[in-house]
Amino acid sequence: MKFLAISGSARRASTNTAMLYALQSAAGPAHTLSVYDRVGELPVFSPDLESPEPPSEVAALAKAIADADGLILASPEYIRSIPGGLKNAIDWLVSRNEVIGKPIVLAHASHRGDDMLQQLRTVLATLSERFNEQLFLRLHLMKLSPEEIAEHVSAPRHQEEMRHFLEAFARYCSPA
Repeated sequence: MKFLAISGSARRASTNTAMLYALQSAAGPAHTLSVYDRVGELPVFSPDLESPEPPSEVAALAKAIADADGLILASPEYIRSIPGGLKNAIDWLVSRNEVIGKPIVLAHASHRGDDMLQQLRTVLATLSERFNEQLFLRLHLMKLSPEEIAEHVSAPRHQEEMRHFLEAFARYCSPA
């Protein structure tokens, strides 16, 4: 099963991005997981830029989505809302075919952010009928240093939790 994990953070030292890379490392041989950590590099959405060809950064993201069996999104909360970079990425995808019917789940690297998560759930349920609200991974990494994050996610219980999450998502992505 091939997953694409999209980080909604433009921050280089993002805990959500670090969590996605940890998830990538935890993936067993049956799963591959690529991390897209470049939402900050996408141009600001404009319908005028969609045709005839979108900007190359958008085309690359769309191809990565098309090639994936499922999407995992992880995002910080900014002012109790979806960060602008992630919302911009979603805006680029909303009128494209790559995301329609694509299985999507959420992961989150903080003990807080529930307001943003609720907004994101609403947006993703609109974007794809295959958004699974119940399948959710949450690791408490907020305010940890990169070294502390590495130690935290390498703990056996977190490795097992991440593997179970990926296995459950793979079952969800599998054709019925």
